[in-house]
Amino acid sequence: MPVPVPRQRAIPAVESGQAQAAPTAGGPSEEETVRNEATKAENHTTHDDNNTHGTALDATPADGVHPGLATTGTSNPGVSTTGVSTAVVSTTGVSTAAHTTLTLLLIEDDPTAAPIVHDLLDADGRPIRVRTARNLTEAERLLTHDVHCILLDLALPAPGRAGESDDELAVLRHVLRLAPRHAVLALTASGDAGRGAEAVRVGAQDYLYKDELDGRLLSRAIRYAVERKRSDTAERRLAEGKLRAQENARLERGLLPTPLLEGSPLRFAARYRPGRSRALLGGDFYDIVRTPDGTVHAMIGDVCGHGPDEAALGVELRIAWRALTLAGLCGDELLSTLQQVLEHERDDDEIFATLCTVDIAPDGRRAGLCLAGHPAPLIARPDRPARLLPYENNGPALGLLPGARWPRMQVELGAEWSLMLYTDGLIEGRIGEGRERLGQDGMVEMIRRQLSEGLSGEALLRAAVNEVRELNGGELTDDVAVVLLDRVATR
Repeated sequence: MPVPVPRQRAIPAVESGQAQAAPTAGGPSEEETVRNEATKAENHTTHDDNNTHGTALDATPADGVHPGLATTGTSNPGVSTTGVSTAVVSTTGVSTAAHTTLTLLLIEDDPTAAPIVHDLLDADGRPIRVRTARNLTEAERLLTHDVHCILLDLALPAPGRAGESDDELAVLRHVLRLAPRHAVLALTASGDAGRGAEAVRVGAQDYLYKDELDGRLLSRAIRYAVERKRSDTAERRLAEGKLRAQENARLERGLLPTPLLEGSPLRFAARYRPGRSRALLGGDFYDIVRTPDGTVHAMIGDVCGHGPDEAALGVELRIAWRALTLAGLCGDELLSTLQQVLEHERDDDEIFATLCTVDIAPDGRRAGLCLAGHPAPLIARPDRPARLLPYENNGPALGLLPGARWPRMQVELGAEWSLMLYTDGLIEGRIGEGRERLGQDGMVEMIRRQLSEGLSGEALLRAAVNEVRELNGGELTDDVAVVLLDRVATR
């Protein structure tokens, strides 16, 4: 909340217009720079002063910062891609929409007070428009979207109170409820600084003494009140945006899977990197569960696209896969049901998803493999180089062919092995500046080399993703998910 500035404070000569600011060496003064920027903007900006849209009391005041008024760096909030309000500010710190005529609504039941606020000028010498309301009912009618500031007499009775309320600021609270987005200046009696300070605490931008009104000071107070209100609004929206971002981050973290491997001797590691900027969740998804019979089921998939809708669909498919797996479905029956889920949940008939499922026998030596348009997993064993599992019976991606089938292949794993499941984001990154991509063969060679260097588990996945990123020359545009399962033979 801004600290109230007493009416009697000394005003520096430059600030009050009684002296010129000394120009900085080697360039124009700050005031000249501001005016030059404002003049340039005026040549490209038009404004219709008569553009009004009814009497909405909580409408945002007309946009634009008054030329010649130094701001605190925050201007009229705009709309950004992150959902957080931003300010459009020129290099001088003044909004580029700097030529809207300021409009003041005076709410004062004393007719003798109205002439005092007429003939107010802005920093460029243009008149500030003044509307006068004798009571709150009339003010409600005059409070349209183009009003920038309200000058309110705190002595006015609040509606329905008939002057009997003990709350000295009841009228102010009423106006703030009616016009929460407008700047408000409070008028109080001379020497009643306590009431003025309380008005600022309640929500007014500043207070003035009625019997000490001065045209120049009042003009400045109006401009500053409007800017303080804009600054407060921008800060509030920024804080709200940060809270939303934090809530989204917590939600996305909660949607990432927690593997259910209790009782299994297998070791698990995963690496996940969404392609969307500032996101924690992408269209790639994975999960691992151990069923009561001791079988370990692993899955990795990829929804086509990179937006939040694809991420949400990936979460739905992952959760459906876990539920169906725990219910006892496997292989073709499970994938057929997942395709039905995809067909019902997708927004577009062209959306599809690739999937790889592996069910590892309780003894850890054999596994069933189903591929739905997805790259084959990589297996590494101590007695032979890393290689890809068979993929000749690869079925179509989910959502492409109604009534499709997905054969389940039986593969031998051996006594000790590492099984890596991955999405195509790991293999489709470019190599250097050309058009060549890493591909599956390049990935296999990379993993072989990293295994020979003694890397395993989390360290192996981290090195693999980092090297792919370096080969690409920067961040990867596609989502990347990698899952690693290890079985170490007992001695």
